[in-house]
Amino acid sequence: MSEPQQQPPGTLGAMLDKPDHGEESYRGSGRLAGKTAIITGGDSGIGRAVAIAFAREGADVLISYLSEDADARDTAELVSAAGRKAVLMPGDIARLEQCQAIADKAAAEFGHIDVLVNNAAYQMTHETIEEITDEEWTRTFEVNITAMFRLTKACLPHMGPGGSIINTSSINSDMPRPTLLPYATTKGAIANFTAGLAQLLADRGIRVNAVAPGPIWTPLIPSTMPPDHVAEFGKNSPLGRPGQPKEVAPAYVLLASDEASYMSGALIPVTGGKPIL
Repeated sequence: MSEPQQQPPGTLGAMLDKPDHGEESYRGSGRLAGKTAIITGGDSGIGRAVAIAFAREGADVLISYLSEDADARDTAELVSAAGRKAVLMPGDIARLEQCQAIADKAAAEFGHIDVLVNNAAYQMTHETIEEITDEEWTRTFEVNITAMFRLTKACLPHMGPGGSIINTSSINSDMPRPTLLPYATTKGAIANFTAGLAQLLADRGIRVNAVAPGPIWTPLIPSTMPPDHVAEFGKNSPLGRPGQPKEVAPAYVLLASDEASYMSGALIPVTGGKPIL
């Protein structure tokens, strides 16, 4: 199936080969009962899969997204169908004011914040460094890592002991793909941010971990990669295929749950068999 090229950040509606977010398959067991969560990039891809899983495990969810209203509304409906509260929060997390507004909205709607999932990301593909503009480099860092710092600071006043911060890193943190230079660089920064922040917040009883996905099939792929890359996406993994968002979400559920009470500073690979050292 030839996947149509999209403009970034891409939408689910325009994809012919629809990702599986666990809409029909995920079954919860109360592992996040009574918890509240913020998920950035929660409208589609890994973020949607995590929102579905969290809701079916018993959590209320604030879905932060850029501007893809149709995708976000669909995700909110799935959260509501699980009997949990869904709050939509559009806006650009590259803006300091938006990061603060997300935390304030979650605190007002839920009363407290238990889980922060820093998942939203920006990437583009380039064959040479000369193609990368200063503006794109700066935006990639603002969305992918600076927003994590700002959201963490904004959420901490509303997060007590037992809180969990989960950052989306990437296999690129360990094996950077040269054509994704700005993106891969931020993903390495996220791994270090996670390890340092875990130690900084340990005495507050707040855990900080990261998930490092490999090639996962989401709207980001056909909107940020050339068609030939899209056609081969994920085929070089040991499992021989890209992963589906539903195959990543369980790692986030574990890290958000009290079962992971002694896990902090970890980087969990979900890579289809490629090791992260």
